[in-house]
Amino acid sequence: MKRIQRKLPAYPIESVDNVLALLEMLRDLRPIRLAEAAAELGVSRSTAHRLLAMLVYRGYADQDASRRYVPGPALGVATSSEVWTATLRKIAQPHLEILAGRTAQTTNLMIRAGAWVRFLSTVEGRDPLRIGDRRGVVLPVEAVSAGKAMLAHLPWAEVRQLLEYDDAARQSAFTSVQLDSLERELATVRVRGFAANFQGTEEGVSALGVAVRDAGGEVVGGLSVSARVSKFRELFESGLAAEVLAARDRLEADLPDFNAV
Repeated sequence: MKRIQRKLPAYPIESVDNVLALLEMLRDLRPIRLAEAAAELGVSRSTAHRLLAMLVYRGYADQDASRRYVPGPALGVATSSEVWTATLRKIAQPHLEILAGRTAQTTNLMIRAGAWVRFLSTVEGRDPLRIGDRRGVVLPVEAVSAGKAMLAHLPWAEVRQLLEYDDAARQSAFTSVQLDSLERELATVRVRGFAANFQGTEEGVSALGVAVRDAGGEVVGGLSVSARVSKFRELFESGLAAEVLAARDRLEADLPDFNAV
C-alpha cells in the first residue's frame, strides 16, 4: 500500500476546479441553491449561475420545483429532495469549528463509501497546514485515520473482503504482511476508540480520527484532526485524543437516526 500523495497541478484551471467542486456538491449535498453554490466556491452568483447552467445543459444537473439544483441523469445519481450527508454536514459543521478552535488544527468530516472515504467538510485552525480544503476528496479508507476508525467497527473478514475486492482500483495489491499489520492495528483502534495516520496521505501531515455513530448506533462518518507531523506528538501528549473523542460525543448527541443510503 503506497502512501497517497495529492499535489496541486503546476497550472491549475480555476473554472475547471469550480465545475468539479459543483459536481461534488451535487453528489454529496444535494439539493443546493445558487447562493449556497456561490458561497461554497467563493465566486459571484452570476459566475455560479453560468457554471450551473452548463451542468444543466450537459445533463449533470437539473432544477426542482423550488429552483434548487439536484443531480441530473448524466451524473448517475438518483434525485431526492434530501440526503443524509447534507444533514450530517450541517449538524457537524459547528462541532468542527469548535474543535478547530480548541486545538488550533485542521478538522475534517468524512463518510465511508465502500473501501474509500469522501471528505464532506474541512475547517482550518489557527495553525493551518496549507494542504487546501479537502471537501470532495476521495482517499483509500485504510490510509485515513478516521477511515481506520470506521473500519474498526466492522468484522475483520468483512474488512479484508472489502479491501481485496478493491485492489484493482488501488493499483497495488495488499500483501499478507500488510493485511496482518492492519488487522492488529484495527484491534488496537477498537480498544482505544481512535486511530492515527502518520503521513499516510500527505507528506508532513499526521492525523487522529474517530468514527461517528448516529442515534441508532450505526457508523455514519468519521471526524479527524490533522496536524504537522513535527507537532503531532506534542498535541497527542497534551490531550488531543480526549479533545477529539469529546467532540465526537457532542456531535453524536445531536445526530438523528439516519437512513444512510
